[in-house]
Amino acid sequence: MRLLVLGGTEFVGRAVVEAALGRGWEVTVLHRGRHAPPAGARALHGDRTAPDGLAALAGTEDTWDAVVDTWSAAPRAVGDAARLLRGRAGRYVYVSSRSVYAWPPPAGCAEDAPLVEGASADAGQSDYARDKRGGELAATDAFGADRSVLVRAGLILGPYENVGRLPWWLNRVARGGPVLAPGPRDLPLQYIDVRDLADWTLGAVERELSGPYNLVSPPGHTTMGRLLDACARVTGGAAELRWTDPATVLAAGIEPWVQLPVWTPPGSDLYDALHTADVTRARATGLACRPVEDTVADTWTWLRDIGGTAPRRPDRPPVGLDPETEAKALASADGPPEGAGVPGTTP
Repeated sequence: MRLLVLGGTEFVGRAVVEAALGRGWEVTVLHRGRHAPPAGARALHGDRTAPDGLAALAGTEDTWDAVVDTWSAAPRAVGDAARLLRGRAGRYVYVSSRSVYAWPPPAGCAEDAPLVEGASADAGQSDYARDKRGGELAATDAFGADRSVLVRAGLILGPYENVGRLPWWLNRVARGGPVLAPGPRDLPLQYIDVRDLADWTLGAVERELSGPYNLVSPPGHTTMGRLLDACARVTGGAAELRWTDPATVLAAGIEPWVQLPVWTPPGSDLYDALHTADVTRARATGLACRPVEDTVADTWTWLRDIGGTAPRRPDRPPVGLDPETEAKALASADGPPEGAGVPGTTP
């Protein structure tokens, strides 16, 4: 198989390139040159925000079985690439987001749920949800619904993460001491390991799939307890997880998802949107999800290999809780710890 990845040097794009190379595929990446692509990939340079940003593609007559595009800004950049490539590639895979559903999406949201309004295939950059929906429209406008795959990813974790969610938890737990662990401990979570996303995406190309797919683990694939216990285990188990009820966390003025990454209070619209998706369609087409313990351990190994500081996308705000706010919240929490995150602890 011959694959073109637009990007291909960071997080999702990099995972797709590595997975394709691992399958023996011939891989070309178009990127800006800020990071080196994985060894074995052919590199073309181009900045999609520049007027001649696709010149490297326009100047070749190469063809590909599929294109994978992870673009998250102005939809017109997706449209420009898709129109250029529609006669030279068999399928266009656009890595979108579950943010494209109209807010608030219903619990158990499937692919036929209402979508955000106001998106356009030729629009400039606006907000994340409309940008991603516009990217979907641009891909399908150029390639048609039968040759487009819309990967509506949920929370993405794993090695190379450049948003900072799991790296923040790992570094915080590694520092040890009392850690504010937002409860309940058995709160079900949904996420997708970036490598599982990559494997399913390549399988979609092989199967010649089309249309939208919610791509995230089944509801309850893990829990908040298992996630943080795994963080404690791989970092040495020195942290004391102080499980704190949601009301206490919110009363402390702590912002879910941003200051406490991954966590959202149960019963909220944010929780329903992030952790209750219907993934029947993806599972029926080959989605397989590795255990959270593997995701955490491999991310910790990668994080240590790069010196402990994860890269961060400039278009995303920093995540995590500052020590002073955490200490105040812990001091206001009622009752003894609900459990300590030590090796062997079962949520």
